[in-house]
Amino acid sequence: MTELLMTTAKHTSHLPSTLLLTALLTATGASITIPGSAAEVAHVIPAPALDQEAASGAQATSETAVLAGGCFWGVQGVFQHVSGVSSAVSGYAGGQKNTAHYEMVGSGGTGHAESVRVSFDPRKISYGRILQIYFSVAHDPTQLNRQGPDVGTQYRSAIFPLSADQARIAKAYIAQLNQSRVYDAAIVTKIEPNRDFYAAEDYHQDYMTLHPAQPYIVYNDLPKIDDLKRTFPDLYRAAPVLVTPRASN
Repeated sequence: MTELLMTTAKHTSHLPSTLLLTALLTATGASITIPGSAAEVAHVIPAPALDQEAASGAQATSETAVLAGGCFWGVQGVFQHVSGVSSAVSGYAGGQKNTAHYEMVGSGGTGHAESVRVSFDPRKISYGRILQIYFSVAHDPTQLNRQGPDVGTQYRSAIFPLSADQARIAKAYIAQLNQSRVYDAAIVTKIEPNRDFYAAEDYHQDYMTLHPAQPYIVYNDLPKIDDLKRTFPDLYRAAPVLVTPRASN
């Protein structure tokens, strides 16, 4: 019974699932491992051979990347701990504005993927380095429509480039990683240009910081922060940059 509950808990209904897991853990006092937890995903991978030139002087001080890699709680949480990132917002990309709502996206039929809009200072961190963290720590790019216990196109691995330059860097990096065979399987991340991003509901923002004891967060997402700290010590920041100031209280 316990194994069945753990393997069938899907992110299509995060909140009921985590409440169920909490009740189960409390009632049984059992030590339970969720299959496909984030601890299994981290890889040490080379930096992109093709990247942006370092910004300096009067050049842009802010750039944005939109990335999808499973549940947005974990992806947002990772980038909130990256030095040079000024904002990471959970949301939806790939579909239309009128369907950018959690209950609708959860059906898997809207075209949206749970995504994160990452704003960063290109003088401190490049777009290519953002992608390096995305591929190595934030999710498993060899899984197309699944991350951990979450299954469906709304959890697909996808990059939504905001410029031709971003698309070129992402395409070249995927080819580089596939050629270097740093993964046991091919990278299946899709590049989907010309897609709008829509911010998710307030209760999804800063979720990892606000709910660090949720079983879903504990097993699937907190290990990603440990991986970030270990794999990118020069880019790790202890205090996350948050969407809502109340989360830091």
